[in-house]
Order: sequence, then C-alpha cells, then structure tokens
Amino acid sequence: MASLNRDDERGGQYSYTEVSTFQISEGNTRNMAPEPVKSGRIFLAAVAANLSAFVVGTTLGWTSPIGPKLKAEDTSDSPLSRPITSDEDAWISSLIAIGALVAPFVAGPLADRIGRKWVLLSSSLFFVLAFGLNMVASEVWILYLSRLIQGFGVGFVMTVQPMYVGEISTNNVRGATGSLMQLFIVGGILYVYAIGPYVSYQALQWFCIVVPVVFDVVFYLMPESPYYFAGKGRKTEALRSLQFLRGQSADGVHDEMAEIQANVEESMANKGTMVDLFKNAGNRRALFICAGLISFQQLSGINVVLFNSQSIFASADTGLDPAVATIIIGCVQVASSGLTPLVADRLGRKVMLLTSSSVMTIGLAALGFFFYMQLVKGDISSVTWLPVPALILYNIVYCTGFGPLPWAVLGEMFPANIKSVASSVVASTCWTLGFLVTYFYPSLDALGSYYAFWLFACFMVVAFFFVLFVVMETKGLSLQQIQDRLNGKRN
Repeated sequence: MASLNRDDERGGQYSYTEVSTFQISEGNTRNMAPEPVKSGRIFLAAVAANLSAFVVGTTLGWTSPIGPKLKAEDTSDSPLSRPITSDEDAWISSLIAIGALVAPFVAGPLADRIGRKWVLLSSSLFFVLAFGLNMVASEVWILYLSRLIQGFGVGFVMTVQPMYVGEISTNNVRGATGSLMQLFIVGGILYVYAIGPYVSYQALQWFCIVVPVVFDVVFYLMPESPYYFAGKGRKTEALRSLQFLRGQSADGVHDEMAEIQANVEESMANKGTMVDLFKNAGNRRALFICAGLISFQQLSGINVVLFNSQSIFASADTGLDPAVATIIIGCVQVASSGLTPLVADRLGRKVMLLTSSSVMTIGLAALGFFFYMQLVKGDISSVTWLPVPALILYNIVYCTGFGPLPWAVLGEMFPANIKSVASSVVASTCWTLGFLVTYFYPSLDALGSYYAFWLFACFMVVAFFFVLFVVMETKGLSLQQIQDRLNGKRN
C-alpha cells in the first residue's frame, strides 16, 4: 500500500496568495550564505514514523500464514477447537477494512486536536490490543473483534502518517520520504510471510506485538510536526521542531518558518467543507480521478493476493513449498517498492500507471489461465511453472504503479483547504471496496479461482483506459498549475 497529504509541506507549494506573517530582516538574512539542510534528520524522523507502516504490513500479511493454521483439521496449532469455515475465513480477512473505513473520520480531527505525533503513537494501542486478543481467541468472534480493532489502527496510521511525513519534508526529498510508506508496508508483510509458516500460532503473535512497541519507543524521540505547532500558535515549539528537522539555527529556518506560518493561517482562514468538495468543478474532477484510481487499486485484487498468498500457492500445487513461494513474493514487493522514488519523477505518474495496469492484466490473466487448466482441463504439466512468475510480475508493477501512485496523485490534486475532507472520502472508497473484494473472493473462488483472477484482469483493462483518457499528468506541475488545469485554465 503510498501518502495521503504529501504536499502539506512548505507553504510556497500551495500558498495561492502571498501572506507575510514573519517580517524578515533585510540585513539579517539576505547577506548571509544559507545554512545547508541536514536531510539525514528528515529521513531519521520519516523512517521512525514509517515503523507504524511496518506494523500495518504485519496486519495485512497476517492472514497468509495464519489462514492455513485456522483451516487445518488438526487444531493443535490453532486457538480454536475446530477449523474455520469459508464464510468465517472471509470475515477474518475483510473485517480489517471496516475498521480502516471508520477510523479516518476520527484520526483526522484528532490529529488537529492533539497532534500528528500523539495520534500515531496511540495507534499502537489498537495493534497491541488486537494481537493480545489473538492469543486468547478461543472463539471465532474474538478473531473478528481483533481484526476490526486492527483496522482502526490501520486507519489511524494511513490517515496521519502521510500527513506527518509530508509536513516535515523539504521539497527536494518529498518524493523519497513519501514513498517510504509503501516500502515499510511491504516490509511488514514480508516479516510475517517469512516468520509465520515456521513458528507456532502463539509465537507469531509475540513477534507481531513487539513491533508497535518498538515503534512507540523510537518515534517518541522524534519531534512533532512544525505545522501542528504553528496551527496551535505555539511558535517557539514550531521553531524548535523545524531546527531539529533541518539541523539549522533559528536564523537558518526563519524564512521557512515564515512560509509555514503563512500557509497555516491561509488554510485555517479558508477551511473547506464537504459541500465545497462537490460545488467546485475542479474539485469534482479531482475527486473523480482520485476515487477512480483508488477504486482500481482495490479492484486489482491486491488484498486477495496479500491475504491469501500461501493458500493460493498451496492450491496451485506447483511443487514449490507455498511458504517459500510466498516469501519470494514478499521479497519482490520490497525490492520493487524501492524503485518508485527513483523513477516516479522521471517517467511521470501517467506512464507508470498505464504500464502498471497493462502488465497487471497480463499477470492476472496468466494466473487465471493456470487455474483454468488445473480445474477444468485437469492437466497442468505444461504450466506448472506459471503461478510464481505471474505473481512476481503482478507484484512488481503493482508496487511501482497502482500501489503508491494513487495516494501520490491524491496529495497533488486538491488545494490545502479541502485536502483533509477529500482524503477521508477517497480513503473510505478504498476500504469499502477493499472489504467487498476480500469478503466475496472466497465465494468466487469456490466457483473456480480462474473466475476471480480473470475478473480482476478485466478491471485492469478498464483501469488502463481510465488512466489514458481521464487521468491528467502532474509531473513537473506546481499545485497552482494543477488547479488551473483541473478548472480548465491553460497558460
């Protein structure tokens, strides 16, 4: 899974009217060489914040190694006294999306009230509680409750973490720090993929519960966002936060602090509402683009692949250990996620999304063909090799395209005063579809796995044409230029 508010950083990026709050002395700063920004400190804070995304990854990948244990007739390595049914499996996989659907409407206002840092730290309470419930889950409903609570934690992180990272970053590292979320999510997925099959059910819960604890210890040492402090009128604390993040003196960060203060004041003066999101033609077009991209992200079947990787390989019966094949997929996800910051600003969003949708279509169609040969023809001798490269291909282009880029586009499409409202709507769309896809997949799989994967492939064909004809390229454009184009203005 990339950030919701990447552009919420230096005020000059989306300050449409000049506001001068701090008076900068002519003789004080203009005659002095600017102090260099120590980007290492920004990355330190961003990595610490992204440990929360690593936790999210452990919850998303959790069902892959745990599902086979819960479904097994031998319940010696299950907290339950019986195997779970297909319907129960669907609820365990999908309930996390319900929690994540509701949480943004709580996390967003809470981040403005108590701060980005404390909301992120508080997300660990949900994860620790959920993994604790997993340890004592003698009934299926306790697992349902655990997954719902995990969803709340996921929603808190996915709403506030991109906001924090965007606000602490400078323009020249924003792309790199913003892409860390996807990298850490797939890192967390690989963590449970690699450990889960080889340890007991209870041991995996302990391996998972330690991650949010480590996150809280590390991230507690990081500063709060200077944007939050500025919005609360706590200018001294905002200045100290910015000094730490930039590694500069008070004079060195003076100009940037002025821009931040101006941006915050403008945003507070022009706070947008849900009505404003639909009243303005440019906002409506931006919402259609962003909601469309995030919808196709979910309709690609990514959550089905993440939640059921080990089961998919087990049913494919390729001769390769399903746990090993799943770990290979996890490694591919981590490696390919590292490519995004290197190529996104060079190739452009649209080219990468077109490539992603077209190649995912091939991977999904190939996987569907394999299961068709297995279930209908009954002979897979000529295609035994197919599932692993098909899923590797699928994951590479997902992690460099439809995984992170819909969130990146979301951060660029809306002006600051409406961004939080738009983000909540788009996030709700994401998790609603995520729930529907994961819940109904087992029913479709019962009819034949090839139906599910061919359906996902068809959605990716539609996604290709949606990107080709509807999505606008934002590469190299300022936020004001993007707004002009959304509203039909051309220079």
